[in-house]
Amino acid sequence: MKAIEGKRTQAGALKKLILAFKDGSYATRLSFAVSGFGQIARKQIGKGLFYLLTQILFWLYMIFFGGRYILHLFSGDLGSQLSGERWNESLQIFEKIKGDNSFLILLYGVVSLVIVAIYLIVWAMSIKGSYENDLRLRNGEKLSTFREDILSLINERFYIPLLLLPFLGLLVFTVMPLIFMVLIAFTNYDYAHTPPGKLFDWVGFANFKTMFSLSGGSSGFALVFLRVLVWTFIWAFFATFTNYFLGLVIALLIHKKGIRLKVLWRTLFVIAIAVPQFVTLLLMQKILDGDGILNKILGTNILWLADQRYLSLLPRTMIILVNIWIGVPYTLLMCSGILMNIPADYYEAARIDGAGPARIFFDITLPYMMHITAPYLITQFVGNINNFNVIWLLTGGGPVDNVHYGGGSQAQSTDLLVTWLYRLTTDRNPKYNVASVIGIVIFVISAVLSIITFNRTSAAKSEEAFQ
Repeated sequence: MKAIEGKRTQAGALKKLILAFKDGSYATRLSFAVSGFGQIARKQIGKGLFYLLTQILFWLYMIFFGGRYILHLFSGDLGSQLSGERWNESLQIFEKIKGDNSFLILLYGVVSLVIVAIYLIVWAMSIKGSYENDLRLRNGEKLSTFREDILSLINERFYIPLLLLPFLGLLVFTVMPLIFMVLIAFTNYDYAHTPPGKLFDWVGFANFKTMFSLSGGSSGFALVFLRVLVWTFIWAFFATFTNYFLGLVIALLIHKKGIRLKVLWRTLFVIAIAVPQFVTLLLMQKILDGDGILNKILGTNILWLADQRYLSLLPRTMIILVNIWIGVPYTLLMCSGILMNIPADYYEAARIDGAGPARIFFDITLPYMMHITAPYLITQFVGNINNFNVIWLLTGGGPVDNVHYGGGSQAQSTDLLVTWLYRLTTDRNPKYNVASVIGIVIFVISAVLSIITFNRTSAAKSEEAFQ
């Protein structure tokens, strides 16, 4: 339904522009070429000058800077001239040649495309505003002054200036990098093609074929990707639901009548949360090291975080157990707050009907908890897919397993997709293009899981069920 409504909105906007050109006044039609002309012609000077200034600045930017980078993008040319030195015979010196920089060409091209999109929105607003003035004049209504527009913006539509800064932040720090990352996935940007000394170029879907093809020379890399993907989902599942259900069980035990020192137990878990996560992880890494405290106490020499046997089963298990140690306190405190708000009438009615503790838990407590915490579980699951800290600070993605993961892939046996992506961009021979493909995969997985699972939860289907 939302997609259909979005298409109708787009069609409606385009239809209004066509209608404005067909039925609008001469001032509105001239606004297609000169932004703000319709407002200036109706003595809305402030608003008209704003639109006109926006158009002037846009065209100056496109002529003197942005236009050439957009041409580079659409011509498929990310640079042809390498930087270097050239011998000047007459001066008997080496002259530096300023070559092209593929990275900057792509970056400025993306920025310019976003600026074009923003300008088109402002341009359409100018035409729409002028056409609305036409309709008001035909109905004998008075046009608003610049002062009245400002007062309306402050009093009635204050959300617009309020959301302007967050919108710009979203555009600069999320949308532009996302577009740039997607485009990098279609280039050969790696260690051998690193600007400014080297140039990179478009390669189409070659990186995706390397990642997903199970035939030919790329099959090894594709199998590594599948192994990392499977482990990422296994880790996310256990990291999410072990913390959730263990935290819920402990919260129920503390919440149970007859348990003494409830405040003390909750305070101890709060203290556990107060310790920074990276401190706890580094401490646990030292404890579980081959020469760590745990082996000293047990008198053993077990490689808790570096054992490669059975597909590194022991390091993976230890990672999940350490994550329980640092994650359960958060879930416990959240569940404790929700348990206190479950109406006591539900439990009284269940006991009168003869329900035992197990049935009360599965018929009342658990459904109520799942209804309230479903969005939290989705957020945690997606967050654990991208949980960089736990993996990197405990094992660094290791141990190294060249048998199943291959040296060329740069992946290690406990790497998640996100840690593998990080390794691909920071090792000696970075592969930014392949890392971008992994980034796209992570984004698609996270977005699809979040949308589908949330829409299927009772929190989305029956918002008023527990109100």
